[in-house]
Amino acid sequence: MFISSNFIRFGGNDPWYHLRNVESILHNFPHILWFDAYTHYPNGTQQVFAPLYDLVLSTIIWIIGLGNPSTELTQTISAYYPIILGVLVIIPTYYTAKWVFDYRVGLLAATLITVAPGQFLSRSIIGFNDHHIAETLLTTTISMFLIMALKASHERNIIFKDLTDRKYDHLKAVLPYVILAGIALGTYSLSWLGAIFFSFILGIYFTAQHIINHMHKRETGYLAIIGALVFFVALLMVLTMPELRERDLMIKGFLAGIIAFPFFTILSIEFKKRKLNERYYPLSILSLSVIVVILSKVVSPSTYALITSLASFFMRTGGGLTIAEASPLLSIGGQFSLAPLWYNFGALGYISFIALAILIYRAFTQKNTPENTFLIVWTLMIIWAMLQQNRFAYYYSVNAAILSAWVGIKVLELSGWKDLITDIKDKAFSAKNIKAMHIISAIFIILVLIYPSYSLAMQQSQGTGGPNGYWIEATTWLRYNTPDPGLDYYESYEKPADGESYEYPDTAYGVMSWWDYGHWIEVIGHRIPNANPFQQGVGGRRNSIEEENQPGASTFFTAPSEEEATAVLEAIHPDPEKAGARYVISDVEMATGKFYAMAAWTLDTENYYIDVQTDSGYMTVPGPRYYSSMEARLHMFDGNGLKQYRLVHESPAGSTQEPGYKNVYNQLFGGSLSEEDTGYVKIFEYVEGATITGTAPANETVTISNTIMTGQMRTFTYSQSTSSDGTYSFIVPYSTEGPIEGETQFDTMPMGPYVISYGDTTQQVSVNEMDVLNGNTIEV
Repeated sequence: MFISSNFIRFGGNDPWYHLRNVESILHNFPHILWFDAYTHYPNGTQQVFAPLYDLVLSTIIWIIGLGNPSTELTQTISAYYPIILGVLVIIPTYYTAKWVFDYRVGLLAATLITVAPGQFLSRSIIGFNDHHIAETLLTTTISMFLIMALKASHERNIIFKDLTDRKYDHLKAVLPYVILAGIALGTYSLSWLGAIFFSFILGIYFTAQHIINHMHKRETGYLAIIGALVFFVALLMVLTMPELRERDLMIKGFLAGIIAFPFFTILSIEFKKRKLNERYYPLSILSLSVIVVILSKVVSPSTYALITSLASFFMRTGGGLTIAEASPLLSIGGQFSLAPLWYNFGALGYISFIALAILIYRAFTQKNTPENTFLIVWTLMIIWAMLQQNRFAYYYSVNAAILSAWVGIKVLELSGWKDLITDIKDKAFSAKNIKAMHIISAIFIILVLIYPSYSLAMQQSQGTGGPNGYWIEATTWLRYNTPDPGLDYYESYEKPADGESYEYPDTAYGVMSWWDYGHWIEVIGHRIPNANPFQQGVGGRRNSIEEENQPGASTFFTAPSEEEATAVLEAIHPDPEKAGARYVISDVEMATGKFYAMAAWTLDTENYYIDVQTDSGYMTVPGPRYYSSMEARLHMFDGNGLKQYRLVHESPAGSTQEPGYKNVYNQLFGGSLSEEDTGYVKIFEYVEGATITGTAPANETVTISNTIMTGQMRTFTYSQSTSSDGTYSFIVPYSTEGPIEGETQFDTMPMGPYVISYGDTTQQVSVNEMDVLNGNTIEV
């Protein structure tokens, strides 16, 4: 990961954009990059991340760097930041488990979260500098303080009348926990734009607990006080950042809780005064909720949209399902599988479900505590989110650790460890006291709860992902061998007014690639991607094949011809005189495994792959529609025959599926491709192209060709053919005379002049760079 003193290979995609934010804040300290013109060309984007995660990190770096931190210091601290946050999760996990159960469960839960594998590990590993682990830390902290507030309120018998009568003595013991829970919720809301999710969980809990308490003739006032104050503190924090995206959504959510929780308590009090049947209480809440939904549809459509969207808050369809972290947890290749439970949690994935079932059963058959109810609601809601998007497994790791630790301690209790420990304390211990059950239960803790997680974590901690060497090489080449886009990378850009577009300089241009690679292009290459991992610039369709196919990366790379692909580029830019991109970057993954994902975003995946009979049965292989796509034309065919796209650089080759794809083309469709791996990453330039015209006998087939050599010393043939009607015309993208200053410093170019041939006639034509860039005509 530590490749050089000034370059750390961060994991994944989003950690690179966090680095982008940190670098921007440090160059403009303490100002946040609220609008970024250096991505999603030609639109730019409002800050997609909530700012607090990067702001805290930047402040730490700025202080340690004495106001002028080096690149090495910035990247090193950023790399270690997720580890620190991951370690801190141990603390609220311990106290949450301790305050719900006891200190023994807390200690075991802390041990289990320490060795947790899966998503929790991958989000807290060195180099994966993303806000995800902060989400886990903050939600567990919210839960910790909220549980203590519930326990303290219950123990001190706080009632709503204390507040109305201004009797604050009992509240003093509870208030610190309530305020700290509110601060944690506010911090969480300023660290992740989807934080309304956990506010929703809290809302479900307080509503459910109101109903439970009322049905059992218990006090509900403390729930109104705690819930309203927690939301109020968080609301005040969110109000301090008017630029925050989703701010209005969060404000509405907090206000809803601030109003609803006291209302539920007042409603409970009135029911008791009037001696109404307890069963009418939940029905009243349900009826009022339905009325609120109906009224919001008429009075406030945005509020109605918020309410109705909560049921499918994390659901994805179409191309969204191809996002690795957003796919359902129990799905591998679209097929149901329990394997991800083991991968993410080891044995805890199964044991925690058993524990949850036991707790739910006990909640209905025995007297339950508010903190137990909260743990159940919290866990169920996290499972709901996790089943829809596997990324939320890093939330559930805490729940799994707590629930499994409770089971572990129960096993120890049942096996007599409590008596054994008492003997040790009383100095009455001897080896004869140890029984088989003691040994079996100890083995259960070590070999069932701890060791599988530890073993998985060790297997999974071998790397962090992120750009491989080929991408680092290619984006570094892009940075130093393509024209400066005329936009300061570290500038604090002015956000355009609503309804207006950012005004880019004439020298600016976009770089077209699949959205996965947008942050690498921006942060390593210092160039402006059209599409990025925020799924901006993807294009395609979202809900129905009947929709118009919007221009973007998916429509460009799946376009069935050069002309249609170019039309996509031109449609991306609002200025009809400009194209949306000057460079196109492809890698072998886009041409093989990721191609289906690109097609999925258009909702049109038919016939890219076909079934063929082989000696071992039917096999699914690429079909004619795939080989006609722009992605195949660029990567598999090196852009051969394209008029306005030229290969300007390729990285070294890898060991990939490319030869197999070429073999299928040669065997099934009569091709003659060299069945070898070529550049893992290829950079093409979109140019006007030089027009070469001449005369030839009518009906004569005229061919123009050249041998192209790449920077990897690989050669391939570029050629076009046309039928003459007495004259012929070709548009060619390659200059035969090399690069010029101020333009692309390509290392891939023809080895000599173009050769035009027909019949027994051959002619040579040289084309200079300005002819290609300006679209000049050369007469032969």
